Amino acid sequence: MEQTIRITGFLAMLAAILFSIGDVFLLAGTARLEDYPKLKPYEKLLSGAEKMVDFPFWRLAWGALLGVFAAPLTLAGFWQIYHGLASASPNAALPPVLIWVVTAVVGAFVHGTFYFFGEYVQALNNVSEDSRPVIVEMIKRHKKILIVSYAPLLLLIVVASIWFSVLVASGGTHFPVWMAAVNPVTLTIAWLLVKRILPRFIRDNAEGAGFNIAYFFFFLMTTITLWNSF
Repeated sequence: MEQTIRITGFLAMLAAILFSIGDVFLLAGTARLEDYPKLKPYEKLLSGAEKMVDFPFWRLAWGALLGVFAAPLTLAGFWQIYHGLASASPNAALPPVLIWVVTAVVGAFVHGTFYFFGEYVQALNNVSEDSRPVIVEMIKRHKKILIVSYAPLLLLIVVASIWFSVLVASGGTHFPVWMAAVNPVTLTIAWLLVKRILPRFIRDNAEGAGFNIAYFFFFLMTTITLWNSF
């Protein structure tokens, strides 16, 4: 069991790394609206997505695919977490893990759709003026889908994280009680604070990867604390 716990932790960390690379490919860019006058009238609609306008096809494609292909590896980490929690109460440990499994599925969908968002942004810059209203409507519909997907995704991550912390704090799990302070939400908040003091080039290149960076450190901590627990 100990070796399986460690392997699943490493697989989950690998998934978080691949997701983070995908985030950087999709969201970290330097393009400015001032350099793309055709996009300037749509500043509010794009809300920063104009950074994708000069991304090559391979970057958009691999940015999306890395996250989608990594999603199954994330499930290994949730399997590990279940076994870490189950010693306290298998019935209480199952719901947060199942919620996290749902977030892995929804998260892979959300991540992958940014490929198409990038294509829309580039099309908006390249098509003739009379065709732009069609692209604008496509972007508006896409943003609605993102909102519908993101809102429950974030809510479920918060619920699973709180559930995890409550179980750990109650004692009886394989995790030390102090791990109650460590979950994807608290680590995301910590990343947002730490990021502010990092060099500019690191902040820019890590754009959009905050959640997955948090997941990497979460799985790192669960693996370390469970290393010799079984």
